[in-house]
Amino acid sequence: MARYLDVHPVDPQPRAIAQTVDILRAGGLVAYPTDSGYALGALMGDQQAKDRIRTIRRLDDRHHYTLVCRDFAQLGQLVHVDNHVFRAVKAATPGPYTFILPATQEVPRRLLHAKKKTVGVRIPEHPVVRELLAALGEPLLSSTLILPGETEPMTQGWEVKETLDHVVDVVLDSGECGTEPTTVVDFTGDPAGEVVRAGAGGWPSR
Repeated sequence: MARYLDVHPVDPQPRAIAQTVDILRAGGLVAYPTDSGYALGALMGDQQAKDRIRTIRRLDDRHHYTLVCRDFAQLGQLVHVDNHVFRAVKAATPGPYTFILPATQEVPRRLLHAKKKTVGVRIPEHPVVRELLAALGEPLLSSTLILPGETEPMTQGWEVKETLDHVVDVVLDSGECGTEPTTVVDFTGDPAGEVVRAGAGGWPSR
């Protein structure tokens, strides 16, 4: 059964965050709230946890996993960002956006898109995620918690606990969270960015 931790949405309890970090470091899988619905998270180098995410969401090898970062400095270690893209990404973070960019050698090959060698990155605004990332000290391998056959992410912690009780290890519940998935912008082709999924936040046309 998954551990269920009720945390404050603005000032999450340090003990709950520490417990979650311990579970992640032991190879666990966390369901956590973001500014754009719930997501599944694991350590970046944890292949078994990645496989569990893939099974829960029934993903294929074309799926872009997301590396959730604490800040822009951490993001910059994972992807190549030229000056034009830097300005666009910097202006939109933290926020409900995922950016697809060429990966650096810091990213394990198994996390890259099979053909493009790219990865999704984001810097969320939700206080609970930011505290978790600060305590973890490294990016979180993540995927929006959209179940097979659904089009929108799960948004209620108690419902996540009920539905995924035996396939995740911990559920962080901080009450209401965003109801739209992130807007996904691909910067690997069009230098102005191509919106491949319209979601929360929108994206200015260029």
